[in-house]
Amino acid sequence: METASEHRESQFEQVDLARLTPTYVAGKRCFDIIASLAGLILLSGVFLIIALLIKVDDPHGRVFYSQTRLGKNSQKFQMWKFRSMVNNADKLVDKLLQKNEVKGAMFKIKNDPRITRVGRVLRKYSLDELPQLYNVLRGDMSLVGPRPPLPREVVNYTAYDRQRLEVIPGCTGLWQISGRSDLGFSEMVALDIQYINNACFSQDFKILLRTVLVVIHPSGAY
Repeated sequence: METASEHRESQFEQVDLARLTPTYVAGKRCFDIIASLAGLILLSGVFLIIALLIKVDDPHGRVFYSQTRLGKNSQKFQMWKFRSMVNNADKLVDKLLQKNEVKGAMFKIKNDPRITRVGRVLRKYSLDELPQLYNVLRGDMSLVGPRPPLPREVVNYTAYDRQRLEVIPGCTGLWQISGRSDLGFSEMVALDIQYINNACFSQDFKILLRTVLVVIHPSGAY
């Protein structure tokens, strides 16, 4: 007999992978390689400045931070960022779980005490995400796609939520340009499924252009 949660999920939109044609997938990958390589080269000066600021703020801390995330088909990979939190940030999560401000399988605190002074600026303008261009070049991520979740988040996923793991995760996506942390987990999943079901080059380019505007005029980033 169908449970209440199963019935509720059956009413939601399901992903249609038919939109991910070989032409689209190959073209998207080619663009990712060219754009990420160009970005890493052109932004090398910005990388150096950010690295110096992080070191000045915390001389004994690391510049880069890697975290295990889940990509397409729940494959694990190391996602890279500029460090924006204190060195032992991951060890402090359990103590802060009761302060989580996002409903569902995601953890976010608006005034997270683990964030450093430089880190707060980096996160506001999404500059801490720049090292993910390396993940894009490697093929772990795409420029556009669903946010790659943490393994501990996916443990609480329903079958409906897991649909967002059917594609390669991205640096930016509909969630990031639609309010980001101001949106709940269920809204993020709905946007990811909407993105997959409307997959096309024009949608990707529109998201990239809107991402630039969001970075210039940030909202909902913390």
